[in-house]
Amino acid sequence: MSTDVTQEIKDDKGNRKERVGLVVSTAMDKTITVAVDRVKEHRLYNKALRRTKKYKAHDAENTCNVGDTVRIRETRPLSKTKRWRLVEIIERAK
Repeated sequence: MSTDVTQEIKDDKGNRKERVGLVVSTAMDKTITVAVDRVKEHRLYNKALRRTKKYKAHDAENTCNVGDTVRIRETRPLSKTKRWRLVEIIERAK
């Protein structure tokens, strides 16, 4: 029974963050730049503010193109700026 518990712990990689965003660049080899938008409300005026952050993600097969909607997951540092990995391509660019 203890082996089952150990196996579950090994399979589970912890609580890693996931983001969904738009691919804005594929200029680098095996790397994509993903822009993730979030909507935040202004504290005083209650106006919706759109904030965009760019993440560099590892794309091992170079399968993504600019305009694709993708899901990325947090991972160990792969390079100086790359800390995310491509999980899936949700929608291809038209």
